[in-house]
Amino acid sequence: MLQFILRRISVSILILFLGSMLMYFATINAGDPLEDLRESRAENRQQLMDARTEAMGLNLPWWERYLGWFTGVSKCLVLNCDLGATRDGADVGSLLLASAGASLRLVIVATFLAIVIGITLGVLSAIRQYSGFDYTITFSAFLFFSLPVFWAAVLLKDFGAIRFNSWIADPAIATTTILIVALLFALVLASVMGGTLKRQAITFLVSATVIFVAVFWFDRIGWFTAPALGIPLIVVGGLAALAFMLVMTVGLANRKIMYAGLVTIGVGVVSYFVTLPILDDPSGWLVILGLAVVTVGVGLAIGWLMGGYDRRTSMAVTTGTALGMAFLVFMDNLLRAWSGFLELTGTRPISTIGENRLIPDRFDGTFWEGIFNWGVQLILPTIVLTLISIAAYSRYTRASMLETINQDYIRTARSKGLSDRVVFTKHALRNALIPITTIVAFDFASLLGGAVITETIFGWRGLGAMFRAGLDTVDPNPVMAYYLVAGGAAVLMNMIADLAYAVLDPRIRR
Repeated sequence: MLQFILRRISVSILILFLGSMLMYFATINAGDPLEDLRESRAENRQQLMDARTEAMGLNLPWWERYLGWFTGVSKCLVLNCDLGATRDGADVGSLLLASAGASLRLVIVATFLAIVIGITLGVLSAIRQYSGFDYTITFSAFLFFSLPVFWAAVLLKDFGAIRFNSWIADPAIATTTILIVALLFALVLASVMGGTLKRQAITFLVSATVIFVAVFWFDRIGWFTAPALGIPLIVVGGLAALAFMLVMTVGLANRKIMYAGLVTIGVGVVSYFVTLPILDDPSGWLVILGLAVVTVGVGLAIGWLMGGYDRRTSMAVTTGTALGMAFLVFMDNLLRAWSGFLELTGTRPISTIGENRLIPDRFDGTFWEGIFNWGVQLILPTIVLTLISIAAYSRYTRASMLETINQDYIRTARSKGLSDRVVFTKHALRNALIPITTIVAFDFASLLGGAVITETIFGWRGLGAMFRAGLDTVDPNPVMAYYLVAGGAAVLMNMIADLAYAVLDPRIRR
């Protein structure tokens, strides 16, 4: 295994080296770096041209310029990187750190959401093949996969930022609009749930009624400007988390583990009131992390004490339920800060340009309002990147799952009397994830490249902006810095994919 890793690292370094030569040569020949000065009418135009020629080494052959850049990059091996400077004299290393932080924050969130949602939808679509749910997911996947990134981004910017800001200043929804929205959502939900015609009709009527009443009530009490979950919704969410954990492990028939989960929900309700003073305005993320650790400890303790002979599964169920409750409590406190954030932003919370609504150094809001200030701008560009990736992940996962569940060993597992839950989660899914791992690895690197368009539309000062600026000015140093991140991410994720193969299928280790 070690020999395999070392061999892959050697090949990856060679690929990065050859790719960097090609990228550098293509960049410096993409235009004239002196074009703006040639068109200038300044009296010292020639002096400016000579100074830029000397600073950028334009009087040197391309291979000599490349060796100068490569020499500086090679110092990264001793943690003393020298990525050069832009043609205006700015340090590229400092620009890269600032730009990479903005881009990675966007790409990592989008990738994580796409993996979780896309794989889940793909598995469910394969299990319920040719059902209403399968047809809905298939149609949606093809629709989102075919959407041009720039077109989807412009639409979201218009409706999700400009029009939303105008609406949130005086939020009101007409009764007719609420009715139409409820009927549409109920129709989609009924088709997804499937079943007999009677079951679909009942699902449609119940869901349409619940959605209409909920949105109508939220509109009347001004929930959109002062939202909160409250204990009732937190308890309902905790029960949903418990049901999910039970379905994914032992099923709903195991009363002992179910009671352990219910006790966990009760402890979570008590903890909600106990932690109110702490969560009113925490001093920082360390407090949240500490409470999360305590939550995991409490969940493990309840599962161990009440699990009996099946303590391991009980601990997994109670811990998952506890974390679900903790997340809902976190969201309740976050939503309560929305009204304060609206006041700070003048009821225009989502800006159409930039990754921060308010300058962090001048921001004087609470901890929760600071989260909105940091994260609310992630919503729209994250949706653009996530939807396209979800479409690909769901289709690939569905195809891989369908191929896996038709294998002989799956039929053998069924013949032994194993439940569908065990067959799908412990036997089929693990093998179906092997080809998906490759797609995830390459998609992460491609998202960095695709984010160039998204960042341009939403005005993010990330790697895309630095890359585009380098190309526009025919400046190779910013472009090569982008290549180091994008190419390095592709190589690193490919390496992680190879290691993941060995974890998913031990036979690959040999």
